[in-house]
Amino acid sequence: MLTIHADATGLALAVEGERIAATGELGELADGYPRARVRRWPGILTPGFVSLHGPELLEEAYHPDPREADELGTEPLYGDALARLALDDVRWGGSARRGVQRMLAHGTVAVAGPLRRPAAVDAVRRTGLGLLPRTGPPGGVPSLDPLASGLPPEVPEPRKRGSVASFAVFDVADEGELAERGASTCVATVVKGRLLYRRR
Repeated sequence: MLTIHADATGLALAVEGERIAATGELGELADGYPRARVRRWPGILTPGFVSLHGPELLEEAYHPDPREADELGTEPLYGDALARLALDDVRWGGSARRGVQRMLAHGTVAVAGPLRRPAAVDAVRRTGLGLLPRTGPPGGVPSLDPLASGLPPEVPEPRKRGSVASFAVFDVADEGELAERGASTCVATVVKGRLLYRRR
């Protein structure tokens, strides 16, 4: 089914399967694809982000289960706090899946690897997040919010007809407000044409 995603500025993408079928103004695309489902989003539609800290966030951190919040809190655990947990493969798998979901909630559409832990690789592959090569340590501070890492944000290729339909929507007026308020303003993340995150 073809879906048109439109932001508050009127920018729209027509998505069919994993690809962008067309880009333009909402009215133009709605006229061209009258049977398409239309999703209207607040804020701005962007290409989303590449997380440069894939291994650090998915293989060197534990993302607590909400049921563990009283004991472990809600933020990722690193270093000694992580070592004390003595995680088995099942808990690593749950952590990786939660980590990927938290990345999606910050508009991440791809991660830089390499990833070596099978649970992390599986979590990324199951969602369809892009997995890109990384040359050397990225620097900066690992953060679920790519804008808070201290590094210039990396974005995938520009959105154009025929490109992979991976993008995010942020509830902000423009990119300046996005930089100021951060990626926690994400309201939707689409990866390879699939709506994988939607803020409730």
